[in-house]
Amino acid sequence: MRGPVDRLTAGLPPGTRVAVDWLVTLVGAVVIVFGVKAWIVNPYRIPSSSMEPTLHCARPADGCIASRSDRVLANRVIYHFREPRRGDVVVFETPPAARLQCGAGGTFVKRLVGLPGETLSERSGRIFVNGKRLDEPYLPPNRRGSGSGGWEVPKGHYFMLGDNRANSCDSRRWGAVSRERIVGPVFATYWPIPRISVR
Repeated sequence: MRGPVDRLTAGLPPGTRVAVDWLVTLVGAVVIVFGVKAWIVNPYRIPSSSMEPTLHCARPADGCIASRSDRVLANRVIYHFREPRRGDVVVFETPPAARLQCGAGGTFVKRLVGLPGETLSERSGRIFVNGKRLDEPYLPPNRRGSGSGGWEVPKGHYFMLGDNRANSCDSRRWGAVSRERIVGPVFATYWPIPRISVR
């Protein structure tokens, strides 16, 4: 059975047909890669220590414990089928205030701890949601920090914190993140090889 490219190139010399076939194959592969990246899965590198030790950044950057930064994959599709959940490690575009407060903006990776409409407070490094202490088994005691404060999470927004609380510029400083800015949850670490894992 002849494909559409074969039918379109039927009258061309054999060498030209092969060149067109390769060109169509390469263009198709590029379109698929960019389509997957734009709409399904996207890779990210962990540049700072705000998620240590859950996700590693590379020494000699301040607070990093690994020689290589983790490379992770974010699922860009799943939140079309379900809402973000507390405890998800998510990739998101930072609000404008993040650049002012942290000196950095763009794409961040943090843990989602506060849902729309909730009241959050921090007391001596411990997080409370609507007055009840949040169980955070992923957070080592030495990463908890000693901060205090209180926040209201607006409707349609989510509160993001780093797992390395003492060294994380997060929603405590620049506020909650709107739903539209969330890219998706991290579902795998694909580099370096000893760190390969699926969440």
